[in-house]
Amino acid sequence: MTSGNHHKLPLPLEGIRVLDATHIVAGPFCSQILADMGAEVIKIERPGSGDNARERGPFIEYPGGQRISSRYLGINRNKKSVTVDLRDPRCKRAFENMVKVSHVLLDNWGPGAFNRLGLGYDHLRAINPGLVYATITGYGDSNAAGRGPYSNWPANNLSIQGMSGWMELTGDPDGAPQSVGDNVGDSVPGLWTALGIVLALETRRRTGQGQHVDMSMYECMVSHMISNMNAYQAKGENPGRSWDRLATAGLAFKAKDGYVLMAGVRAAAAAARWKTLWIMMGRQDLSEDKRYLGGASGEFFRDNIIPAIEAWSRDLSKWDVAAKFTEIGFSMGVAQTIADLAQCPHLEARQMFVETGDTLGGRFKSVKTPIRLTGCLESRADTPPTLGENTRELLISLGGLTGEEVDRMEEEKVV
Repeated sequence: MTSGNHHKLPLPLEGIRVLDATHIVAGPFCSQILADMGAEVIKIERPGSGDNARERGPFIEYPGGQRISSRYLGINRNKKSVTVDLRDPRCKRAFENMVKVSHVLLDNWGPGAFNRLGLGYDHLRAINPGLVYATITGYGDSNAAGRGPYSNWPANNLSIQGMSGWMELTGDPDGAPQSVGDNVGDSVPGLWTALGIVLALETRRRTGQGQHVDMSMYECMVSHMISNMNAYQAKGENPGRSWDRLATAGLAFKAKDGYVLMAGVRAAAAAARWKTLWIMMGRQDLSEDKRYLGGASGEFFRDNIIPAIEAWSRDLSKWDVAAKFTEIGFSMGVAQTIADLAQCPHLEARQMFVETGDTLGGRFKSVKTPIRLTGCLESRADTPPTLGENTRELLISLGGLTGEEVDRMEEEKVV
């Protein structure tokens, strides 16, 4: 411990061991949160191929044909990797031994996947009554929590965004439903699952008993539709895409180098701000027209107010426009590109980026877990593991196998 960390508290999940039998995004995103908070996270991967994300681009390319998936690097730092074929009896025995000495098992292979291997929750809790077994499925996968008509459906980011109502409320009112640009249908459930695991660990600490944490991607995403669900309960009206709704939320208009966002355009106090805005733009004529002071229809905003603003803003940078409108009193933002985010001085100042190795000798910059425990040690920044990097070590130390057994299993390619 360095002198600067001498009085820092330990990370909250130090001493917690997580077996991470997940792939792609939702599960690895969840387990990376746990790893960043101090847990020992052991990826359980298929021999030869591993986490499917390892083969999904975009790739960082090196001379000689070496490459590594940026998708994989971004959500697998601070972990270890063990490869086992759980259909092999020796691998299954080693896995059960690892379960005995672990606190958490995380699985997102779909409804009933581990049951079909003879490794369902009822079997595993007999081995370790304190085990917190978290599953991430599309629509939930436990009899205890209840099953619905969609419980056996497969799921992915796009299907879950659509099913949970996000897409029907997103996009041009005159066009088709749109997805949110990133895979929030995976990362939002990953976040909720991390919270569920921590809560179950607290119950375990108090009682010694584990439990099945049954996480539904669908339900996680529906929970973020709470404002619209509440409005529906109040009015019985189905919210949808409309220009009037968009104007209520705010405006997006063009500057010279991108888009600027303005909120609060219909607030009760907005009329005085609108007057000041039009005068600043040299449009005194509009400052006396009530239609231009925030009370018009969404279509009027679209057809008249936005073009009037853009006649002025198109010659200025998006940051200059946002700054000038902020001075007037509007709540402003800029529609930042990913390049903007990657170079954002505010995120840099808040130390929101983390750099690890990329497993091929280079460096990889990613986004930190945004939880700021100011009294605790900083999270590690260990390079994501290569496939099976820790197999021998952990199958012997935790799995109860001998070196000779591991040698034979390596020859047979079951690890």
